[in-house]
Amino acid sequence: MIQSVEPNIADLANGWLKTHKLNYKLEQESLNAEIDKALSDYFTKNGGTGANRPDAKLLLQDKNLNFYPILIEYKGYKNSLVKLDANHQVENRTAKNEPHFKNINSFAVNGAVHYANALLHHTSYTDIIAIGMTGHKDESGKIHYKIGVYFVSKNNFGVGQKVGEFSDFSFLAPKNFDAFIEKVKTLSLTQKEIDKLKEQREKEIDTSLRKLNHDIYDNEKGLGENDRVYLVAASIIATLGIPGKVAPLEKSDFKSSIEVGNTDGDIIVRKIKAFLDAKEIPTEKKNLILRTLQNTLTTENINKVENGESQLKRVFTKIVDDLGIYYKIGLTTDFTGKLFNEMYGWLGFSQDKLNDVVLTPSYVSNLLVKLARVNKDSYVWDFATGSAGLLVAAMNEMLNDAKNTITSPKELTQKEIKIKAEQLLGLELLSSVYMLAILNMILMGDGSSNILNKDSLSDFDGNYGYGKTNNKFPADAFILNPPYSASGNGMNFVEKALGMMNKGYASIIIQNSAGSGKAKEYNQKILEKHTLLASIKMPADIFIGKSSVNTNIYVFKINERHHKDEMVKFIDFSNDGYSRTNRKKASNNLKDTNQAKERYEELINLVRFGKSKLNIFTEKEYHEATIDPKNGADWNQSAPIDTKPTLQDFKKTVSDYLAWEISSILKQQIQQEESLGK
Repeated sequence: MIQSVEPNIADLANGWLKTHKLNYKLEQESLNAEIDKALSDYFTKNGGTGANRPDAKLLLQDKNLNFYPILIEYKGYKNSLVKLDANHQVENRTAKNEPHFKNINSFAVNGAVHYANALLHHTSYTDIIAIGMTGHKDESGKIHYKIGVYFVSKNNFGVGQKVGEFSDFSFLAPKNFDAFIEKVKTLSLTQKEIDKLKEQREKEIDTSLRKLNHDIYDNEKGLGENDRVYLVAASIIATLGIPGKVAPLEKSDFKSSIEVGNTDGDIIVRKIKAFLDAKEIPTEKKNLILRTLQNTLTTENINKVENGESQLKRVFTKIVDDLGIYYKIGLTTDFTGKLFNEMYGWLGFSQDKLNDVVLTPSYVSNLLVKLARVNKDSYVWDFATGSAGLLVAAMNEMLNDAKNTITSPKELTQKEIKIKAEQLLGLELLSSVYMLAILNMILMGDGSSNILNKDSLSDFDGNYGYGKTNNKFPADAFILNPPYSASGNGMNFVEKALGMMNKGYASIIIQNSAGSGKAKEYNQKILEKHTLLASIKMPADIFIGKSSVNTNIYVFKINERHHKDEMVKFIDFSNDGYSRTNRKKASNNLKDTNQAKERYEELINLVRFGKSKLNIFTEKEYHEATIDPKNGADWNQSAPIDTKPTLQDFKKTVSDYLAWEISSILKQQIQQEESLGK
């Protein structure tokens, strides 16, 4: 059996650290309280609780006075440096999106990256250096070693990027460290890599949310569905913190006391209030949020102390441990929408009720945003905002456009603030869903100021909800996935919103019976003022597991009456390239099996530019035709089938007939011969 040379590797590497007079700490030693606590709180390399102990660790500062934790892991075998997956990323997750404990335990870099994620999850550090080193002895007893240096950051979603090749630790020496950090800063991910990492992390979120919801549902009695939603929202807000103003709430801050005014519920409410005050959330909205959350957080049952801890502390711990990493690394995703779908998946709603609370898949949200032609200067609103998934997608599109077109850093910062504070507006009537929308936008950097808890049909006058309350919101992009149980399948929301706009575009996903008669009167009124540009038939299973309705996307040009000769683009998008399943334990229920990303891109181009962009789609899936503006029930058309026979059809018919004729003659001959006894 080959013997590990880990002690020799550790001795060699620690000797380098000593030579460069670096203040490093060994496995059992303390680095600082924040890092020590993070390593203690994070799940261990074996999946349990306990302590994570890097073989060596240090905290270095660059010339700009920024601190970088350095976490080092040693191994002692020839091929134990790093295990990468098929995408050349450090493979610390299994195909089921669970921690890959074998790799984390067996490979030096994988272990170091695991420790780095503990710091991303539980500390204020966002940039960490993970170092792995391993080696072996040859026949002569000489040690050969390899070093892997990876940058683990909020910006690469904690997956890690290789920094370069190194033959010793001299890059950590004071005279070389600034140059090393400059090299680290040049690391960048392509948009394709970023998208892939986001996709990977989003799958992990789904797995973590399922695990969390199962745990709370099975083990935490007395919590209704709204309580669970409010507990998650409260826990996340309380742990966000604001640098220099509000410290994040820690598990250790809970005292599980029964003293009036000092229960765990009181502690978390005070922290949320401090957070909202520091964020300068408008008083009316702040009071509404606090009132809503307080009803759950201060109840007697949740603060009752058993075995030294309250149910609130126990649930808070589960939420932070399972989800903390995802909102701290800044994923631009509909985080609470996923949570919402997972929570409501446990409820015994009727199918009709379920249809009204279903999350729009993120790739469909992005499609709606692009079809509404959203850019950095758009003013976007949603009249049935749900968990704000569509507004999150719109905000991401606006911020990306700003980054790609504004070259002045100062101007870009100002634009980003304006986008979040002034260019988004959402309305949501259900208080539990409204709270998720608020949380979602806070997580995205607080574009929550104009998320309103109002009935968009009866209580909304078109004005800003906060700040410029006397000013109309100058909407020029409308996106919507309405409750289909509403009048006209939800087309009443569309008529109201478009009627309050002066220009721009709208894209909505709606039950397709709205376009074939169910919303006839609304459609007629809409076409008196606005143009239907496109009608897109969506896949039947797009809401699989949540809803079984058939849907269409309708795209409009605002404030331009629909003429009877206007050509509408009808697109059959039943085959969008994705395969979907609804298996509870599946690691991925959505798979790109037929050029899905390319199909979505082509769809956007077809709606914008027309037939010249046909490539993957056939003319059976795309055609242009007119509708009667006074009809309102002819919005769902298919490409006409040509019944006129072609020369090829005639040749095939003749060929088939001749084959049949010859076959009949041969059969007759055989029968005659048999009857003659031949």
